[in-house]
Amino acid sequence: MNRFELFRTLRRHVKLSEKRSATYEQNKTAKVLIYIAAGFVICYLVFIAIMLSLIANSLTDMTTIEFFFGLLPFLLVVDFLFRFLGQQTPAQLVKPYSLLPIPRHACVESFIMGSMVSQNNLLWMCLTVPFAIMSVLFIEGFWTAIAFIILMQVIVVINSQNYMFWRTLITRNVLWWIGAVAIYALLFLPWIITGDIDKMMDFYGEFGERLCSGNVLMLLLIVALLVGYFFLNRHFQYIYTRLDTAQTSEKPIRRVSEFRQLDRFGQTGEYIKLEIKSIMRNKNMRGSFLYGVIFTIILSIIISYTDIYDDAFSSKFFMVYVFIISGAMLLVKVMGAEGNYIDGLMIHKENILQLLHAKYYFYMALLILPFIIMLPTVFMGKYTLLQLFATMVFAAGPVYCVFMQMAVWNKQTIPLNSKLVSKGNVETNWFAVIAEMAAMFMPVVIISVLSIFFSQTITFIIMLIIGLAFIAASPYWMRNIYNRFMRVRYTNMESFRATR
Repeated sequence: MNRFELFRTLRRHVKLSEKRSATYEQNKTAKVLIYIAAGFVICYLVFIAIMLSLIANSLTDMTTIEFFFGLLPFLLVVDFLFRFLGQQTPAQLVKPYSLLPIPRHACVESFIMGSMVSQNNLLWMCLTVPFAIMSVLFIEGFWTAIAFIILMQVIVVINSQNYMFWRTLITRNVLWWIGAVAIYALLFLPWIITGDIDKMMDFYGEFGERLCSGNVLMLLLIVALLVGYFFLNRHFQYIYTRLDTAQTSEKPIRRVSEFRQLDRFGQTGEYIKLEIKSIMRNKNMRGSFLYGVIFTIILSIIISYTDIYDDAFSSKFFMVYVFIISGAMLLVKVMGAEGNYIDGLMIHKENILQLLHAKYYFYMALLILPFIIMLPTVFMGKYTLLQLFATMVFAAGPVYCVFMQMAVWNKQTIPLNSKLVSKGNVETNWFAVIAEMAAMFMPVVIISVLSIFFSQTITFIIMLIIGLAFIAASPYWMRNIYNRFMRVRYTNMESFRATR
């Protein structure tokens, strides 16, 4: 089998893997909503392209290509962040082939090439193609417009390779985020040095103009970046795949914490201990927990001490987002880690119910962290104490109720320690994606609708009442989740075993 045949075979396997996934049947329904959302994203990108075209066509001090490339740093940052929603690194896909008589370098190369021709990279053409038609084609000419679209697509592919490199390192150690942030900060260096955003736009505009006009030096730079990232990813993906598959032992536990203060809560307290110890001892869960806490702290500090999110929509959205980000990253995966030992949990009656109660109480307690960090916004006059408290209670009520529903729908085991080459990280539960989207936008929509009819104080009092009602009713809707889980327990247990 030559490299091209191997590439085609692996591409076919990746496509078939979704149909073989334990969540394929439920994902078929959820994907309909995802496709509808993707349609809205496409329409939104086309709308942005039209707006940018109208602005570019009215400018007299720079060409349309210079204007678009002047916005390039912002586009690359947005592209990098959105790739965390779904793009996997090749090392995450190699495990099924690690024992086959296939050169691992060739296998990694095939997955890297597959990521370059991924449909995700084509999404940005919904922005570049309309812009090229409206602003480049009739001004610069047909071939310049074609060159603009192709070169922008190559830059997107390079950015995808940059994402792959940093995602691989970040998966190993969260401190690599510093390197990723530094690289993208360098893109804004002309703005940082001069303090004038126009200088930055002129710099990248000149780069784009020369690139689209066929400047040999600029074209060689683009090709060198693409080839360089290919071999860089090839090297690191191979190294970390080999390290993970060869790992045979874990570090010994030096100290055992007993958390005796939780004994008073009986069996629920024991499951709270299990949740805490799982986060402390298992690399995968510990990493997700740290990500949630770090993102919560960073976003809270940005909201508290800057005016970036002070407009009407952002102030509501990010106030809500601060309180749900931990749940969106951790609680939405409920039962995933327990899939590793689900058989033991099914031994005694209502073990699962006590486990669900423990998780709910634990993540409710975590909401105190963003509440405390956001208190400076009260003293600075950005939010009121009622707004923060009502949002926290609303997150603990209906938002966490939505997340807890995933106990019925999650059927994939999340590995406790393995990161890169674990099977459980490959498939995507689209119901979880929908739950996260609903949790992010549902509170904002409710706040916006209530604000039309009531004052701000009455709006958040209603939010507080709704949240308290859901918390008070938690034994009932938790019991409902448990009963539904028990009705499909054998199907879920089989799926958990299959995805270990």
